[in-house]
Amino acid sequence: MEITDYVKSLARDGELLADLAERAGTNALVPTCPGWHVTDLLRHTGSVHRWAAGYIREAGRERVEFPAAPELAGAELIGWFREGHAALVRTLAEAPADLECWTFLPTAPPSPLAFWARRQAHETAVHRMDAEAALGVPYAPVTPEFAQDGVDELLTGFHARPRSRVRTPEPRVLRVRAADTRATWTVHLSPEPPRTVRGDTGEAADCELTGEAAWLYAALWNRLPLTGPGVTGDGSLAALWSETAGI
Repeated sequence: MEITDYVKSLARDGELLADLAERAGTNALVPTCPGWHVTDLLRHTGSVHRWAAGYIREAGRERVEFPAAPELAGAELIGWFREGHAALVRTLAEAPADLECWTFLPTAPPSPLAFWARRQAHETAVHRMDAEAALGVPYAPVTPEFAQDGVDELLTGFHARPRSRVRTPEPRVLRVRAADTRATWTVHLSPEPPRTVRGDTGEAADCELTGEAAWLYAALWNRLPLTGPGVTGDGSLAALWSETAGI
């Protein structure tokens, strides 16, 4: 995907998140994030947006902590979220293509600017789903290309890190297939962090997850149940993912 596509997605989903939060109310529970209210969702995502914008704006080379979210609620909190989201979109749109700054996933896009545009687009899309869950409405659709990209970031980026808790006592193979885009990933599970190879390696899979990219995106990010006819083979591996893959 192009950087401009990520920025457009970020702009759209952030605005939708704020609108949904306004409709649900900041006291509404977020069922996809147990223990959270919409207030927590806005504070978290708003802080992440400001954190990311800081790296881009200041070309920061060292990791810094998330900025603290203010103790706001209701309309004031939604306004604070909108302000930070708009600033992030603007910062990404105005950033130089040769930006050099800190990034944090082991399989990053070709440039820091592409990394942050991608990461914040998916951060915001997933949390927009949380706002929809709080309001009790269906998830807005994402394109197959965007969904495939988000699955790839999750499998080859987030779960390649030592902190991933998706582990098995003995080596197991989980295969993920996007039926509409034809993308495939082979995930090697073991006592070590998962090792994901793009494509079908030809080895037998203990469990296969097959479905449209948008379903895989929501289910692997734990925003839909990882169950149903798309799960074949050893379902305990799908259950393991649901229990341990939270970011």
